[in-house]
This record gives sequence, C-alpha cells and structure tokens, in this order.
Amino acid sequence: MQKLYARDYTFWYYTPSLAAAVIFLLAYIVLTGLHSMKMFKGKKWFCIPFTCGGIFEIIGYIGRVMAHNDITSMGPYILQSIFILLAPSLFAASVYMVLGRLIRYVGGEHLSVIRVSRLTKTFVWCDVLSFLIQASSSSLSVMGYDTAAKIAVVTGLIIQLLSFGAFWVSAVVFSRRIRRSPTPKSLLPSNTWKTSMNMLYAVSTLIIIRSIFRIFEYVLGNNGYPLQHEWTSYIFDAVLMVAVMIIYLVWYPSHISVTGGPEDSLPLAHVYSNL
Repeated sequence: MQKLYARDYTFWYYTPSLAAAVIFLLAYIVLTGLHSMKMFKGKKWFCIPFTCGGIFEIIGYIGRVMAHNDITSMGPYILQSIFILLAPSLFAASVYMVLGRLIRYVGGEHLSVIRVSRLTKTFVWCDVLSFLIQASSSSLSVMGYDTAAKIAVVTGLIIQLLSFGAFWVSAVVFSRRIRRSPTPKSLLPSNTWKTSMNMLYAVSTLIIIRSIFRIFEYVLGNNGYPLQHEWTSYIFDAVLMVAVMIIYLVWYPSHISVTGGPEDSLPLAHVYSNL
C-alpha cells in the first residue's frame, strides 16, 4: 500500500505515446459526434448506450494524453484504465437491442432461438452484470486490492465473452432459419435485414477479439507482454473499437423503426445512467 501511493511509483512500463493517444482521441471525438447526430436525427434512443461508449473512449484517451507527461500519477492511469475497459460493454448493449428489433422488424419472432420478449433483456442484463463487475475493479485497485481487481476484471470480461458467444449463436441460427423460411417482410426489396445482420456479425466479432485480448492481458499481469508493450493495446483494443464505431455508423440501424415491443420498455438508458 505504501508503495502504491509513493511519489516515485510508476504505473506504466513505458511512456504512453502522445501522438497515438491524440490520434485516437480525435478519432473517437469525430465518431462519437457523428453517432450522436445519427441518433438524434433518427430518434434511435436504443443507440444511447453506443454513443455513451464513444464518450467513455474519449475520457479514457484524455487520460492517456495526460499520462504522457506524468506516469507517476494515479488519476490519469485510473481514468484511462476504467473508461477504456468499460466502453465496449456500452457498445454491446446497443448491439443486443438491434437483434431483438431486427427480428420483430422482419416478423420473424417464431424463428428466434430465444423468445423475443426475453432475448434483449437476457443479453442486456448480462451486459449490465459484466459492466458492474468490471467497474468494481477500479475501487478495488485504488484500495490496493490488486489481485481482487484483476479477478473482477477477468470475471466481467468472461461474462461478456460468454454473453457475446450466446448472442452470436442466436443471431446465426435466426439468420439460417429465416433464409430457409423467409417471412413476407424479409422478402421486400426495401428490407435490408441481411446488411444489418452482417453488421452485427462484424461488430460482435471485433468485440469478442478485444475481450479475449483483455482477458489474456489481465491474466498475464504486470509481467506479461501486453502490459509491457503499448502497441498491443492499440492494435487489439483501440483500432478494433474504432472499427466497431465505423461499421456501426456506416450500416447504422436507422431503418429499424419497430416500436412498442418489449425492448422498447427496457429502461436501458436509465440503468446505465445510474451505474
């Protein structure tokens, strides 16, 4: 504990790159701004968590910028650690809601692996659990319980990984079923459900890869290669999450206009705003 608060204690095994941090900070600012405009213009409130994820990334990279000139202060280190760690959980929340809405949009409720009235809630609450467990790691770390903090992060990431795995299976099975037995709505020329499904696959894959990397990073610990080399966090986290935001933006689910379903009654934004 004494060493943790010592003035000469170093939280980093390298000096965080200012150029890299600024580049990704600007990228997230631009992308979050574009997502905000899309969300407000189309009134797609189920995308609020996704936009909040972008804000988390911005805060996290501000922390990395601050850490460039001060690798001994806890504030910037905690700032970048917790906000960059939690951002994908917020991205995931909106991704989960897209599938539930998409299934109802094409009238394919009978083809869903999980009852649509439960599908969104099941995955979102798993996401909330993952978020809360990972968020608890910051307080544990500040109090000096590094081992407990590591366990919390890894547990939260494993829950996120398992949840995304189940989500992936649900999406793939639904896609195969509707291709074999298409609904009238899915056959309409104007219906771009296939594009939306491909978007979900791409985004999900990137978040899964990032979660696997983070699990290895925390399991290997301070002596592991990832925490001692900065490039790993940029390649397997920053770049992947920028790609997630770009893919979601380009194929934004603005055409999904279903209302009145069970996912609309889920107070997700309220849940996350009170975490």
